[in-house]
Amino acid sequence: MQISKHPSVVSVFPNRGHKLHTTRSWEFLGMEKDGRVRPDSIWAKARYGDGVIIGNLDTGVWPEAGSFSDDGMGPVPARWRGVCHDQSSSDDAQVRCNRKLIGARYFNKGYAATVGRAGAGASPSPASTRDSDGHGTHTLSTAAGRFVPGANLFGYGNGTAKGGAPGARVAAYKVCWRPVNGSECFDADIIAAFDAAIHDGVDVLSVSLGGAPTEYFRDGVAIGSFHAVRNGVTVVSSAGNSGPGAGTVSNTAPWLVTVGASTMDREFPAYLVLGNKKQIKGQSLSPVPLPANKHYRLISSVEAKAEDATVAQAQLCIEGSLDKKKVRGKIVVCMRGKNARVEKGEAVHRAGGVGLVLANDEATGNEMIADAHVLPATHITYSDGVALLAYLNSTRSASGYITLPNTALETKPAPFMAAFSSQGPNTVTPQILKPDITAPGVSILAAFTGLAGPTGLTFDSRRVLFNSESGTSMSCPHVAGIAGLLKALHPDWSPAAIKSAIMTTARVQDNTRRPMSNSSFLRATPFAYGAGHVQPNRAADPGLVYDTNATDYLHFLCALGYNSTVIGTFMGGPRACPETPRRPEDLNYPSVTVPHMSASGEPRTVTRRVRNVGAAPAAYDVRVRAPRGVSVTVRPSRLEFAAAGEEKEFAVTFRARTGRFLPGEYVFGQIVWSDGAGRRRHRVRSPVVVRVAGRRTGKTSVPVA
Repeated sequence: MQISKHPSVVSVFPNRGHKLHTTRSWEFLGMEKDGRVRPDSIWAKARYGDGVIIGNLDTGVWPEAGSFSDDGMGPVPARWRGVCHDQSSSDDAQVRCNRKLIGARYFNKGYAATVGRAGAGASPSPASTRDSDGHGTHTLSTAAGRFVPGANLFGYGNGTAKGGAPGARVAAYKVCWRPVNGSECFDADIIAAFDAAIHDGVDVLSVSLGGAPTEYFRDGVAIGSFHAVRNGVTVVSSAGNSGPGAGTVSNTAPWLVTVGASTMDREFPAYLVLGNKKQIKGQSLSPVPLPANKHYRLISSVEAKAEDATVAQAQLCIEGSLDKKKVRGKIVVCMRGKNARVEKGEAVHRAGGVGLVLANDEATGNEMIADAHVLPATHITYSDGVALLAYLNSTRSASGYITLPNTALETKPAPFMAAFSSQGPNTVTPQILKPDITAPGVSILAAFTGLAGPTGLTFDSRRVLFNSESGTSMSCPHVAGIAGLLKALHPDWSPAAIKSAIMTTARVQDNTRRPMSNSSFLRATPFAYGAGHVQPNRAADPGLVYDTNATDYLHFLCALGYNSTVIGTFMGGPRACPETPRRPEDLNYPSVTVPHMSASGEPRTVTRRVRNVGAAPAAYDVRVRAPRGVSVTVRPSRLEFAAAGEEKEFAVTFRARTGRFLPGEYVFGQIVWSDGAGRRRHRVRSPVVVRVAGRRTGKTSVPVA
């Protein structure tokens, strides 16, 4: 490749494609109560993010959304160097910036090159920053949208829409386009957008996209975000929507804040009322009612199979798999999986059905998602689906009706992990726990585009101002908004310090005071939620932070075996590794993962350092909950700080106990530094993950949460 020989080219790698990782939440996170913001809320302390600039790498922006109004806002920060870069020839497609939406750029050279290679069947999207998909508008308004009273979707969730940092300025960087070859966002465009955002002066970037886990030097998100972090930009990314399988988490680089998705305490219940008077609770945002108290025949989609369809296709309600004569006038029960949930409803609708019951499979368990279905519908749990199918098989005249959804608050348990949320272990660098944190990502109401319907599918001609969406794409901007608040409150903090504050103050209990669970209501682990569920108010005052600098990351890259040329991809030029680089697990990270500990009892020691960002003098004592079958010793067990900003180092030694573990099994614990008792004390908690390797290391046991 001739381009690689040019003296200014640091690295050449394939232009990989990436996929998009597709507001009650702020009250659920404790930032307000009944619409009132208390003085101790991070919103009040950080002035709602005033002075901070949050960028978004996504599908663009719908600038007319009320979330991006600049009414009452002051002048654009003088340090801003960005532009409103839309050069579309159509006036209707142009994106006009204001004092809230201060930047809008698009990047499509990598995409255009891929479309060109795809041949005559592919057509490029129009070159414009305007969002025709809705994903980018939704994520950007979640991160930093302004207060918009009366926000709702078909009357559901009616209230004031707001972003995490509503006082911040925002900038849209469009890197995702109409899908080609299964991908929407390409490395060449992603890296170009990162470079532009660094130049423009953003403080935080929300990046709700990613691909399959890969080596960092082949990953545009990893490379671009490293450059951003080196320049003081906090980059928040989504964990991916490939759960609940183990080792599915993406965006695994340690300089990223990687966010999983969990529920909140709001639901949109829609009940299936059976002919035997039993009720099954599901969730939906379907605006279309069935006549009350009129029962319709219920039929399973397998029973309604078209002659030329397979059983598997009919079970999933794939388009064309249902027999119109069997479906007409009936409520059809479909299984979740493969095609989009709302596509199943459209398949039923086109076959003449009057309603849809969407039943989870075993993997998705109790996770119910409220979608804007095109017909009366409800989404039910796996166990309820099993019971429903038993009812259908027990009678020849099964019947029922679906109630219109309503809004329910303070539901329990919450949060629990979404089944779709991708999970650890980190398959690229198992010494780094991923995801880092979890946040609300199920049925999130936020601003939307005017060019697509709420389902995002071509058959949906409806248009809405706000839409409810689910995914780690939705949880990611929650944390990006919180990172913006922390930057406003602590402008001198590094991206690593901001991430540390978010992680070490997280909680691992739900609103029933029990350990967080997965979608099957089994106990979740750090492979699902990382350090836990974000607590913004506590993150504002973490006490201690684990900070990381460029030298730390250089040691980390060297420990991975990267040579000086590859390291230059990240560091901006070739760098020599130290003669004795640290191990990957010694990176000063807010969690501790030891994936290769000997079963023989040989000790394994890792080091960490913390900086006091609280009052001084201060003294912190350690408490350890050791992973099962592992002894843990922390030295010293007490850290004393004479001044703010002072750093202290400690060592953690692990030793396996004979016969207390299964070879290859991951076990979990925690290390907590505390400076005393009372409401104002700090609890600096780090999750601990250990895998003890047996004599035979061929097979690995990974608990799925």
